[in-house]
Amino acid sequence: MPKQKLLEGKVALVTGASRGIGRAVALALGRSGARVAVNYLRRAEAATEVEAELRCLGAAALTWPADVADPGAVQGMVAEVTRRLGPPDILVNNAGISSYGLLTDLPETAWDRLMAVHLKGAFNCCQAILPGMLSRRQGRIINVSSIWGLTGAACEVAYSAAKAGIIGFTRALAREVGPAGITVNAVAPGAVGTEMLASLTADEVDALAREIPLGRLGRPEEIAEAVAFLASPQAGYITGQVWSPNGGLVM
Repeated sequence: MPKQKLLEGKVALVTGASRGIGRAVALALGRSGARVAVNYLRRAEAATEVEAELRCLGAAALTWPADVADPGAVQGMVAEVTRRLGPPDILVNNAGISSYGLLTDLPETAWDRLMAVHLKGAFNCCQAILPGMLSRRQGRIINVSSIWGLTGAACEVAYSAAKAGIIGFTRALAREVGPAGITVNAVAPGAVGTEMLASLTADEVDALAREIPLGRLGRPEEIAEAVAFLASPQAGYITGQVWSPNGGLVM
């Protein structure tokens, strides 16, 4: 079967899909034949552009605004995706926000919001989608973590903690739903050239790239290919794993 048709007939929901890694993932899944729901929170125009790109690829698509930290909004989103595209077979928990600075300077509200988007967001989306997957006894869940969830990063304590939580969530959920034929994996990218690095200066980005054995930042499309593989039938015996495409920064 041609690569682009591996996900023919599947429905995918990608959170935080209006830009960066999420956008690349949505397009990769669409190229593989999936019908794709593009979730976003504030960037309606960018999300609409992703939907248009998916339609140009021949993929059925829709956009839907929802704050993944709001369980009611997530339930409504999943209901609408199910009504218009079909019940989701693939969930990519990608929505995230960044935080850069000393822990002693971090407001409690910022900590709470970061945990709500990353951890509660993954919880809300999984809780909304899993009943359907369990009844059909099949499904793919891919959670986007970070290399900092594996190693920790100074001045990114909250972000590192949230992404480490995603890894624990992934491994535990994989054990819980594996008997129903559902796989749960995480992708923990290294430094990728997206808006997430906007808080860094050009010199800091260059210094980071020099630390990477491959000598460059990753591209969103490279992370998306890992996600697309984990969503495919070829990854049916892979679950509870954490893949870290990071250019050799951590081996």
